[in-house]
Amino acid sequence: MKWLKIKNLQAVPLAEISLLDTHDLRANMLRQMHSGLRLVQFFAHPQNDTVTLYSVLADDSQAMLYVAASQLPKGADYPALTPTAPAAQLFEREIYEQSGIRPEGHPWLKPVRKGIAGIDVAETPYPFFEMGGDEVHEVSVGPIHAGVIEPGHFRFSCAGETVHHLEIELGFQHRGLEDLMIRNNQPQYRMKLAESIAGDTVIGHSMAFVNALEALSGASVSRRAQQIRAIALELERVAVHLGDLSALSGDVAYLTALSVFGAMRTQAINTSMALCGSRFGRGLLTPGGVHFDITNAVKEKILSIVDELQEKTELAAEVLFASASVLSRFERTGTVSEENARAIGLVGPAGRASGISIDVRADFPFGAYASFPVHAFSLNSGDVFARAYMRYIEIIQSLRIIREQAETLQDGPLRVKTGPLINRQFVVSLCEGWRGEIAHTMLTDDKGNIQRYKIKDPSFHNWFGLAMAMRNEGISDFPLCNKSFNLSYCGFDL
Repeated sequence: MKWLKIKNLQAVPLAEISLLDTHDLRANMLRQMHSGLRLVQFFAHPQNDTVTLYSVLADDSQAMLYVAASQLPKGADYPALTPTAPAAQLFEREIYEQSGIRPEGHPWLKPVRKGIAGIDVAETPYPFFEMGGDEVHEVSVGPIHAGVIEPGHFRFSCAGETVHHLEIELGFQHRGLEDLMIRNNQPQYRMKLAESIAGDTVIGHSMAFVNALEALSGASVSRRAQQIRAIALELERVAVHLGDLSALSGDVAYLTALSVFGAMRTQAINTSMALCGSRFGRGLLTPGGVHFDITNAVKEKILSIVDELQEKTELAAEVLFASASVLSRFERTGTVSEENARAIGLVGPAGRASGISIDVRADFPFGAYASFPVHAFSLNSGDVFARAYMRYIEIIQSLRIIREQAETLQDGPLRVKTGPLINRQFVVSLCEGWRGEIAHTMLTDDKGNIQRYKIKDPSFHNWFGLAMAMRNEGISDFPLCNKSFNLSYCGFDL
């Protein structure tokens, strides 16, 4: 296999990436994916009259990434991977939408972020799947929802109360973030963009961004700054997981846990505010390090809250997961089998709940995670219970990581100066956000400017997992299943 073998955050010259014939690239991808490698990125880079396809596969067991490319004339096509590699379905739809390169034989070649419900009269409205039959009916939800939820359209094809198919249409808030990263080269502007990819994953996405910049500029960040970043990332994970356990409890009318977990989430985000002035971590990270230090007073506050959160979480979770009424709603609801989870490429807690024990912190360690072990836990029932219990497991693990890092903070500068980006380079930056694997890929041109910036939020993989979870479920269980995934609309829409 003539693929370039690299590590996470290893910058390499673009010239070293093998340029394969498209049919060879496709055959290699299928062979390696069927042998156990995982599709991390597959995207198009249009230039003048040609389009270059870049593929990134992961060998999680060896902590290695494999990169190859193929060049096609604009308007060309190639045999789609999707019919035998379902995990490629959304990547190929995006390639077609962004570059016009058509994956021939794709069974579901529908818009990803364009052609949304006929908003633009020049575009064809989204072609929804339809079922026939006298007893079949459709239920449409969204894109405008009650409360402050983001826009997304869900269309259920039902027979009675049973869902046979759920189709999810997104893209209503497409902001063109990848292009904005290229068009405006002001560091502060790009930092704000990275923090805004998904508002509940500020640390996760901004860490992937600054790690990529540092890899391409040769900057060496101090151990202290890396530890502060790790603490912030784990606080983000703890806060959102606590909020999710609260929401899941509320959905099954278990009001005590709704209130208790919700109050603990407030403690967690207030700890982030004590660290950097923002409950969501905005303004903490910067290329070369961090803007805010952990003083002795802040460290003592963090350790005190971590101890309190662990005690409260263990008690509340013990009561929650021992409740017969809760278990009757959580267990065997919204199940995604390990076979299906692997086929569609589930990542993060949703994937680990279905038996896929991958975690970037363990498999492709970055920053402070390279210096201490993180274990990738997994469950195998693949239901709402597993996705909820996985959050509890990860909260306890994250609190341990925060405690260890706070107690062993090293001396060192908060930030170092980063130089210009090296020209004609390629880097993949993987980070384990609370939803799962975040992947940012950056390419520089002859002058060291960013010429392609590819963003992948974990939701890109996992929205189809929610659709699979609803197969043959009662439609009334949709809110519960939806909250058990808690996916990002804007992180997908970009």
